[in-house]
Amino acid sequence: MDTAQFQPIINFIWGVADDLLRDVYVKGKYRDVILPMTVIRRLDAVLEPTKERVLATYEARKGIAGFLDTFLTGEQGSGMSFYNYSKFTLQTLCKDPKHIRSNLENYLDGFSPNIQDIIAKFKFKNQLDTLEEAGILFVVIERFCSPKINLSINPILDSQGNILHQGLSNLGMGYVFEELIRKFNEENNEEAGEHFTPREIIQLMTHLTFLPVKEQIKEGSFLIYDNACGSGGMLTESKEFITDPNGLIRSNATIRLYGQEINPETYAICKADMLIKGEDPDNIKYGSTLSEDKLGDLKFDFMLTNPPYGKSWEKDQKALDVKKKGSKTSCSDERFQVGITSKSDGQMMFLLNMISKMKQTTQGSRIASVHNGSSLFNSDSGQVAIRKHIIENDYLEAIIALPTNMFYNTGIPTFIWIITNRKKEERKGKVQLINATSEKYYSKMKKSLGDKQHQMQPSHIEAITKLFLDYAKEGDALVLDNEDFGYTKITIERPRQVKDLLEDERFNSLAQKEALLEKLTHLESHPQDFKDRADFLSYLGVKLSKSEANLLIDSDKTANTEKIPLKTPIQAYYESEVKPYVPNSWIDYESASVGYEILFNKYFYTYTPPRSMGEIKAELESLESEVQSLLSEIVQ
Repeated sequence: MDTAQFQPIINFIWGVADDLLRDVYVKGKYRDVILPMTVIRRLDAVLEPTKERVLATYEARKGIAGFLDTFLTGEQGSGMSFYNYSKFTLQTLCKDPKHIRSNLENYLDGFSPNIQDIIAKFKFKNQLDTLEEAGILFVVIERFCSPKINLSINPILDSQGNILHQGLSNLGMGYVFEELIRKFNEENNEEAGEHFTPREIIQLMTHLTFLPVKEQIKEGSFLIYDNACGSGGMLTESKEFITDPNGLIRSNATIRLYGQEINPETYAICKADMLIKGEDPDNIKYGSTLSEDKLGDLKFDFMLTNPPYGKSWEKDQKALDVKKKGSKTSCSDERFQVGITSKSDGQMMFLLNMISKMKQTTQGSRIASVHNGSSLFNSDSGQVAIRKHIIENDYLEAIIALPTNMFYNTGIPTFIWIITNRKKEERKGKVQLINATSEKYYSKMKKSLGDKQHQMQPSHIEAITKLFLDYAKEGDALVLDNEDFGYTKITIERPRQVKDLLEDERFNSLAQKEALLEKLTHLESHPQDFKDRADFLSYLGVKLSKSEANLLIDSDKTANTEKIPLKTPIQAYYESEVKPYVPNSWIDYESASVGYEILFNKYFYTYTPPRSMGEIKAELESLESEVQSLLSEIVQ
């Protein structure tokens, strides 16, 4: 597709904002008018050829109960998934400037429910007071109806039948709409990252998701899902990547797109974009994926998402009736039985949502999800449980560390997780790590956009994809066993020190205090080998209740915890790494729990030697000389 042909349309619409809204709205609010008006004008132009037919059908059927939508979208109506039964079009509205407001409201109310939903989420009717009071409502509508641009599917002809403006296909309109969104995001940097993933990150995700199975998706029907879909970029890029006749896959398959979004305006943008591109807009759902999954019964072939991270999901927890009893947290939602993260960060819950929607077919499902570093190693019990579930079920195929400063609203390190329930034989039981953080994999932008200072060129995406597809195991890529990320967390117990016990009123009140002191004092100068707690209590030779025994034992789970690699025998680790430094101790085997963490720096750490003393000395002398020179100038 030659995108340059659409630039005049984009520039024209952008000019409407600059020319008409400048003194009425701050720049960050132009989108509140321009985006919904672009959608409305496109729909208006597309519906125009069937307008009379829709009006006739509406008049004939409006008094008959039920099935009106069916008639108005069928052969007797628009023949599309939407319609408008108002007597007005945007063109005819312009013939009556005095009643522009009331007539426009009548026109907007005539749209089908799916379009009404988009208009409502845009909150476009809220803008009518502002536009009317500023005296520009009529001129905005008039400008969008200008003969200088064509937002219709059909070409505009002159009186001799010559083409003045080519028709605008759904794909072309989608490009126009995407470019307007991008330009508004750039103008509004502080909000862009909330719903806009950089295009090159999406392109990398599509390469990693679809290329490994490109031969299997040449034909057939496939469902793609984004559970935090924002403005829909991942969905539309995914379909384009698969079906592009000049692309790497060139599939003839039927692709259906599904998503859910919680932000009303972003949802409206996504749904409008789907409608404009000929997709089914009703496959995009509004609401919180975590507390109100509106696609719960569906399973998907592919899932790509960039969920919110480091963001509270406390409201969702309340809606899910999350309960905490002791150290365990639970809720009734079947998706989240594996584990529930703390209310301060729900990113891994989106991952669980997708895992619950994987198909159990021969091909299974593939997932690409963007996360920050905490998902790799955070000790939150819910995140630990989710990592364990993913790795022990052998779902984790690869993790790619991205360059910093790739996103509009954060400069922190980010990672793409690749998950599948149908690994190839050579990848079973293993995880590939790719370190794409060096300058080999990005270029610096001439002008930053918010926190985004780096970008990936096609060559960078190809280089990372090659490491993945070639299953590289050296340099910037490593392949490790699942168990390499695992550890057994155990508590090391030992007797409390005598000096600490003597400061404890509970110990001083024990009837057996003197006998215990004698044994414990001897133990501090003559260490013993204890197998476990029972062995220690037997050594004391004093009958104690459970609470009294606990008083004598240091079992602090924070200070006395060891993480032992899964591949290392626990007892051997204790004998070599703990016992020589912690005498009289023993392992509390009942405290043992298995977890997993993925520490990129552990595997890709590059040692940078310190500067030589001579170099440091020379720098200090230079600075001292510079200071003396400045002081001399001040004194003079």
